[in-house]
Amino acid sequence: MTTIRWGILGCGRIAGNFAEAIPHAPGAVLAAAGSRTIENANKFADRFGIPARYGSYEELAAAKDVDAIYVATPHPMHSADSILCINHGKAVLTEKPFTINTPQAQAIIDAARNAGVFVMEAHWTRFIPMMAEVRRIVSEGEIGELRSVQADFGFRAEFDPTGRLFDVALGGGALLDVGCYCVSLAVMLMGAPDRVNGVAEIGSTGVDEQATMSLGYADGKIAILSTAVRTNTQQEAVICGTTGRIHIHSPWWKPSAITLIQDGKEKRNIEIPVTGNGFCYQISEVMSCVNSGKLESEIMPHQQTLEIMRIMDELRSQWGVQYPGE
Repeated sequence: MTTIRWGILGCGRIAGNFAEAIPHAPGAVLAAAGSRTIENANKFADRFGIPARYGSYEELAAAKDVDAIYVATPHPMHSADSILCINHGKAVLTEKPFTINTPQAQAIIDAARNAGVFVMEAHWTRFIPMMAEVRRIVSEGEIGELRSVQADFGFRAEFDPTGRLFDVALGGGALLDVGCYCVSLAVMLMGAPDRVNGVAEIGSTGVDEQATMSLGYADGKIAILSTAVRTNTQQEAVICGTTGRIHIHSPWWKPSAITLIQDGKEKRNIEIPVTGNGFCYQISEVMSCVNSGKLESEIMPHQQTLEIMRIMDELRSQWGVQYPGE
């Protein structure tokens, strides 16, 4: 595999998770970090031993010592930041949610296709080995015909009206932060739904603090999902078929253990350890695609990114949650 030199655009908490995963992805080199100030870039780069530091996103995007860029800025900035990197010919991995709405997501994908460069949404859960095993079990019919997906992802954060989880200007709310994991799981296994419904509690800052969602399909399948940033939940997932089910144990979004229950058989407990913090698998997927000349990943294709965004747009429309500029 050809070595890929990575740059990180945005030097916050999630960027640190990405940097920690680089050593676990063979062929990945962490070459550069870019922030809005050189002071922030230096601080982050010193922490992770990154050689090149840039005091603006434009400088990082134009850097000749970078092949691929991980966009780790707040949700509302993803579209502009991703397109900036694409326009400089860089492969791009954009943190989830890909953007705050479907038009912005489509704009990134169109820019990448026009430029002939790779882009992918960083739904890292999809690339963890256990999730690949879940897809295999379902696709090979080991639980019969797929009928339903149930998943929750909620946690209780301290209320901070200016923090990214609660500030509408930063794309706050449970849906875009962690609910997108649940929506992604349903779309990964069942595709785009025919019906979307949801009920949300809207907090004092105008964002969804907890919500339940249902996705309905013409063939009778259904997804039952819940999310929260002010409520701790079990963080488990259950995938049901006509002859069995898969129980993905907590935390299902970083899966290392499942129980497979099949009619007429002893239940099986399956464990596949996660390497590091789990981010390394998506890094390896990007590099494999880039080295193969692909413009998108088959595991996280552009079409599914758009389907996830459309579902979340519809839910926010039902709830009356709107972000500045929409």
